[in-house]
Amino acid sequence: MIIGVPKEIKNHEYRVGMVPASVRELVHNGHNVIVEKNAGIGIGFSDEDYRSVGASIGESAAVIFEKADMIVKVKEPQAV
Repeated sequence: MIIGVPKEIKNHEYRVGMVPASVRELVHNGHNVIVEKNAGIGIGFSDEDYRSVGASIGESAAVIFEKADMIVKVKEPQAV
């Protein structure tokens, strides 16, 4: 399964749907995880932190929503 993690777009929302440890577990169990570029910056995780546990980095939310079978977010999807 391809799991997508987009950035949150709500004002002052810094959380992200998955931290690197969660991504590592999913990858270890055979899933592909795509995290939007800079999604974890607000909580201190870099794109490299996600790459190092097996995630790929998507350039935009559009890429994430297009490719993923499942989306993991903190807040409900919001209009851009």
